[in-house]
Amino acid sequence: MIRLPDFVTKADFDWAVDEATKKKKTDFSKVEYMAYDEGLCVQCMHIGSYDDEPKTVALMHEYLKQQGYALDITDRRLHHEIYLSDARKVAPAKLKTVIRHPIR
Repeated sequence: MIRLPDFVTKADFDWAVDEATKKKKTDFSKVEYMAYDEGLCVQCMHIGSYDDEPKTVALMHEYLKQQGYALDITDRRLHHEIYLSDARKVAPAKLKTVIRHPIR
């Protein structure tokens, strides 16, 4: 997922997908505009390689248990990541990813 600013409308999104398709000559038809109300979550900024994310996730799980919460990943409440860096342009050690898990 990539978070969009609140002022970006569906029309803006559709225009951007169309422009990117024309410029990059790439099929972006699977890209979706969606709103996602995820409820209570624990999140962490992971800095580094995607391969190292399990360490960050383990710390998140330890923290939520210490705070009296339980992990609440279901078929409707999912683990997700928000990529803040372009992996094609940033060294793996400097990648920034927000990892978010639903809790109860």
